[in-house]
Amino acid sequence: MITRTVSKNPRTTRGDLVNDLQRAGTKVTKATISNTLRRQGLKSCSARRVPLLKPVHVQARLKFAREHLDDPEEDWENAIWSDETKIELFGKNSTRRVWRRKNAELHPKNTIPTVKHGGGNIMLWGCFSAKGPGRLIRVKERMNGAMYREILSDNLLPSARTLKMKRGWVFQHDNDPKHTARATKEWLRKKHFKVLEWPSQSPDLNPIENLWRELKVHVAQRQPQNITALEEICMEEWAKIPAT
Repeated sequence: MITRTVSKNPRTTRGDLVNDLQRAGTKVTKATISNTLRRQGLKSCSARRVPLLKPVHVQARLKFAREHLDDPEEDWENAIWSDETKIELFGKNSTRRVWRRKNAELHPKNTIPTVKHGGGNIMLWGCFSAKGPGRLIRVKERMNGAMYREILSDNLLPSARTLKMKRGWVFQHDNDPKHTARATKEWLRKKHFKVLEWPSQSPDLNPIENLWRELKVHVAQRQPQNITALEEICMEEWAKIPAT
């Protein structure tokens, strides 16, 4: 009964099971329930957070996958991927491992200083292709559609030229409202940019997510102490990322 119940409803708690069994005339402890489920290969885990998907989102994602399933590698090499990200001065990006003795976890040499709200952060826009990183810029104000178009105007085409993209290259960005605004779509059309259709509520398929991770790890290792240094180090480490 225990295994059948949690298989049907994984969110059932041990307390729920104790009460259900007690009503059925069987008295068990929470430890007994844990041991029983563990023997069946079941253990309590934190539920993963995933995008809330409506049927239309599921169909759009499936359509995207099917349309690109057999695309040759050359097609993906001809794409410029872009996104925005936030990098905190102090915070979860500053995780590091240390060698220490028992009970020495609070020694200053074994700690990383943190402050509330991360001590400040900067917002970055960047792009890259299979040929290497494109431009990376700091977004100093709250971004709106007009600012986003200005960023693209100043940085997208220069990035394509620097990366020596082939004729007919494809631009990728997600479905952020600034990206899909009518004025932005019209601007892209007038500039004759080919845009990769991207499904709404898509998982993070954008490979730039891996590049952001790479950048944040290297920035954290240098331990910037203020926002100015954070920006400078971001630019330096981005420039060091090899095309490979």
